[in-house]
Amino acid sequence: MMNAIVGKMDKLIIHFVGNKNNGDGVRFSDELTDYGNIEEYFNILIGNSFKSEELFQFYFSPDLELNPIYQFIKSVFQDKEAFIGQSQNVARYLYDKSTHPQIKPGELCMVYFKDCQLNDKTVDCIGIFKSENKETVLKIDTIKNGYGLTGVKGININKLDKGCLIFNTDKENGYIVSVVDNTNKGYEAQYWKDDFLGVRPVNNGYHQTNQFLGITKQFVTNQIADDFEVSKADQIDILNRSVNYFKTHEKFDKSDFENEVFQDESVIDSFRNFDNSYREENKVELSDNFEISSQAVKKQARVFKSVLKLDKNFHIYIHGNRNLIEQGVDENGRKYYKIYYQEES
Repeated sequence: MMNAIVGKMDKLIIHFVGNKNNGDGVRFSDELTDYGNIEEYFNILIGNSFKSEELFQFYFSPDLELNPIYQFIKSVFQDKEAFIGQSQNVARYLYDKSTHPQIKPGELCMVYFKDCQLNDKTVDCIGIFKSENKETVLKIDTIKNGYGLTGVKGININKLDKGCLIFNTDKENGYIVSVVDNTNKGYEAQYWKDDFLGVRPVNNGYHQTNQFLGITKQFVTNQIADDFEVSKADQIDILNRSVNYFKTHEKFDKSDFENEVFQDESVIDSFRNFDNSYREENKVELSDNFEISSQAVKKQARVFKSVLKLDKNFHIYIHGNRNLIEQGVDENGRKYYKIYYQEES
């Protein structure tokens, strides 16, 4: 995660939030939950779950003040005595947003942390965590003349299903929020961040790096072949050069990137047109110069395919010099690639 250390637990409450579409209902706690024996495990859960540099802020169009979760959280930061009532509002609002049939019911924990460290600044923090999946562990009990085993269902402290940490700073712009969502299926993966929390990425180095690599990938895979005569091997080579640029530079400069990666004025002009259209259509604001996030590069590099698939017979992995691969057609009309190398391993 960012340069942050979660401080001491000060308040904890747990509610049950079901699926509204299924009529599961919502059950509120009216008093705080004792956390004396489990604070250590909460720290482990947070440390194992919140590792991303990607940060968010609450937003709402046309006015941030209309975001319900932002309002509930702001009320608690202003008056900690409002914690129980506002946590119930959070649970009720989550229930209202849990209408998709695939959304699972679960316990919703809200925690108030005090004396947290965020970028060398001491701030309070509120955590909202939802547990949807239970795991079974074997509990060993001492009995007469031996031991017994009992299956007990509980929360895996190594993996959080859904959660967020909201730091009491930059209130006017929607606070600073770190988000975890380990669900990756369609609407179910969107409702936590978009429908419930209502957050969008902070426009920092992580977001800029992630967005620009994404735009480059879309241009190379979807557009460049329409404008120019390029082979799949050429496309892979351009993708490799783009990732390599981000891996070998600490700061991004758009002009340098274009010249180093695309190496042709016509291709550069095509990319600029694609880039401008993408930003306008998706309402993305990017700088032409920013600090490169190595974590964002690592994340995006996983989806940059460097595999050349030939029918169902061969996969060629291209990681290096494009000049060592030649493409052609023989006298019988069969397509081929010629590969030069020095050592076989």
